[in-house]
Amino acid sequence: MTQKERMLAGQLYLVDEELAAEMRHTAGVLRQFNSEPEPEVRAALLRGLLGGTGRSFKIEPPFRCDYGSHIYLGENFYANYELIVLDQCDVRFGDNVMLGPRVSLFSAGHPLDADIRNTGLEYGKPITVGSNVWMGGCVTVNGGVTIGDNVVIGSGSVVTHDIPSNVIAAGNPCRVLRPLTDADRAHWQQEAARWRAACGR
Repeated sequence: MTQKERMLAGQLYLVDEELAAEMRHTAGVLRQFNSEPEPEVRAALLRGLLGGTGRSFKIEPPFRCDYGSHIYLGENFYANYELIVLDQCDVRFGDNVMLGPRVSLFSAGHPLDADIRNTGLEYGKPITVGSNVWMGGCVTVNGGVTIGDNVVIGSGSVVTHDIPSNVIAAGNPCRVLRPLTDADRAHWQQEAARWRAACGR
């Protein structure tokens, strides 16, 4: 197996020239993206870099990632400023995902033993985020985590374990606070109806 194949399989690997060249290419694309004022041009740059995107998505600059080609965005994806994705393994998002500013997703991992870690060996674990997920600002998601559908993650949370669908979760480490309920839905439907009436929509 090549070092890239080992990386994507979640095995120990060492960055070789192939991987270093990919990261240099990604760094160049991101320099263009982060300095480009036109949203359409920025979107085109990301379509050429990322592993896959929906038809509609938006990432506000600045944005950082290691490779980009292991990031997959669903439909109607939005990320606010300073998104960081370390995509040594696949990082996949469902539809209608909204990320607050300074959200970080780290698929990269390093050996606990210092002697081995100091050799440069590392590994990765994939991250999966379901559909209809909102993460508040400064959320951190560690490698190997799956977040279900219809989830709200509170600002500043550190997600170290899987989060089931249909819940509000927060904290360090992140934990489920309560389920999302029909009462939540009814409240926000009512608020939206009041907004439409007030604004003539």
